[in-house]
Amino acid sequence: MALDFLLERFEELPATRSLIERLPSAARRVGVGGLPGSSPAVLVSTLARRLPQRLFAIVAPTPADGERWLADLQTLLGSETTALYPQRESLGAEEPHYELAGERIETIDALLHGAVRVLITTARATAERTAVPAALEQRRLVIETSKEERRLTDTTQRLEAMGYERVPTVTEVAQYSVRGGILDVYGFGMATPARIEWWGDEIASVRSFDLDTQRSGEAVDRVTILPVKSEELTTLVAAGSRRSNLLELLPTDTIVVSDQESAVEREVERAWADAAHHLEVARRMGEEPPPREDLLVDPAAWRTRVDRLARISISDAETEQRFPLAPPEHVDRDMKRLRHIVAAPPATVILCDNEGQLERLEELLGSDRAMLAVGALDGGFIMPMLRVLTDHEIFRRARRLRRPRRYRSAIATTASRPLTPGGYVVHLEHGIGIYRGLQTISVGSDGATLEVAVVEYEGGDRLNVPLYRIDQLEPYRTAGDGDAPPPRLHRLGATTWQRQRDKTRAAIRAMAAELLDLYARRQLAHGYAFPPDTPWQRELESSFLYEDTAGGRCRLRKDRSRRAGRLQGRAGGQASRRAGADHDSRRAAWPHIPRTAGGLSGARRGAIAVSKHQGDRANRPAPCRRRVGHRDRDASAAVT
Repeated sequence: MALDFLLERFEELPATRSLIERLPSAARRVGVGGLPGSSPAVLVSTLARRLPQRLFAIVAPTPADGERWLADLQTLLGSETTALYPQRESLGAEEPHYELAGERIETIDALLHGAVRVLITTARATAERTAVPAALEQRRLVIETSKEERRLTDTTQRLEAMGYERVPTVTEVAQYSVRGGILDVYGFGMATPARIEWWGDEIASVRSFDLDTQRSGEAVDRVTILPVKSEELTTLVAAGSRRSNLLELLPTDTIVVSDQESAVEREVERAWADAAHHLEVARRMGEEPPPREDLLVDPAAWRTRVDRLARISISDAETEQRFPLAPPEHVDRDMKRLRHIVAAPPATVILCDNEGQLERLEELLGSDRAMLAVGALDGGFIMPMLRVLTDHEIFRRARRLRRPRRYRSAIATTASRPLTPGGYVVHLEHGIGIYRGLQTISVGSDGATLEVAVVEYEGGDRLNVPLYRIDQLEPYRTAGDGDAPPPRLHRLGATTWQRQRDKTRAAIRAMAAELLDLYARRQLAHGYAFPPDTPWQRELESSFLYEDTAGGRCRLRKDRSRRAGRLQGRAGGQASRRAGADHDSRRAAWPHIPRTAGGLSGARRGAIAVSKHQGDRANRPAPCRRRVGHRDRDASAAVT
């Protein structure tokens, strides 16, 4: 990992070695204090790396605290061995949001298989009861290519019982679709959607597929599908299955790390009291909610279960082990103060959220003043031998915790829209028709059958499209608001659709020629060489709230190199050489334009040739040749 040096320095602390030697055993507690900023996450990461056989469970008071712990630990340890078990957003037993429901189910599944080394959760989540373990045991579905007989109808029935929704086209998680002998499914526990093809009662192939294009991808050997609904499944099995608690699922040698132990206990008591109030309101509204004891563990029983485990309490009160750490000095965007701080001992490392921030700080400070590294932590701290600062604290920016979506959805395009019987469709080769649904037709003399999509055209002619060529069909859509009259159907074998395609192709070529001409003229236009960035401007860029994209950083670097070349060219002797280089680069670029414009009209090619002739004539060496004003576009892009 990029921040391994930080964990190594932290492990060298005498307090860390002392804590490792006196780690609490089961039913014992050790209080730890003197840990400002993100140093608690660094401590847990150090312990997890030193003790790989132990499980560490961090209990945070609120979901926001849990997200900060997760972000810091993923920066320090990676995302492979860290997991978050979030609390339910609603009081009901079933979580309606798929992002949270899927994360809860997948985290418990990884926990039961021993794939988690650091578990982050909240106070309320540790008090909730869940039927996920029983559902995983009873309804896990594993599909792999083999000779084992598995009927398609039995598989779809199991998916229905697991809470999956049958749709014409799979576009998001918790859905499945059936087309003939092909089953598409995207569920919890799956890295990508899967397309399973049956041949009779045997699984012939299992492949991934893309949600946007619906095209099949690489073959996979095994697919594990986890249930979407867990609470309702317990009613389908024999009596004796019950809702478990997260604390009951933890191994006996787990070390529970409580962040603000008193705040955690208050959150558990508050959740218990709020549940009584909300359930009473639900009963008054005529609903039949489950008893509170089926949803939560009462605070007394919760304390009993926590006390059975080894505990480390991070707090400044009643501590047996105190670390000699201090919070970092306040900079408040004062670069002079920052230079003064990093010049004083101990050595300083500044953690930057991204490469763009690292480059700006390197310009502002210089590479010899402090060590710069990419690794976002929530807060800095000072150790006896190392000072850790974060760029968002230096520039008074709030750290933005942005986790990517766990499950992706298809982009709303025509390729992902389902085909509905009676609706208009467009075939790539034959034009507009009416989709009449799926049919099974006989093929050949041996009695073989084939699933086809039937499209009706003008005059009642019908086209049978095999399902393996279903990508040739797309739903018809209008450019307006949907109030346009229905389209005219094409006739099979006619040339009307081909003429429309030719006209569209010609219009696209004309637009491409206009763009080529426009950019050729921009290439020859005189630009303005902006002065170098001032320190104030670089400080303003560093304090910007949003992160740079990789493309934006690349454009800024190219712009700065071009601007530096222009300023050097104005110095005198290098002007002619630079103009000659510009001339050569333009000459090298021109041969690509006629090749790109092949097939364009003669008038368009003539316009480009005129621009090229003007470029050759204008590219004589000049003392101050400036090219197109790319800086204006890049500057506006950086501001927006």
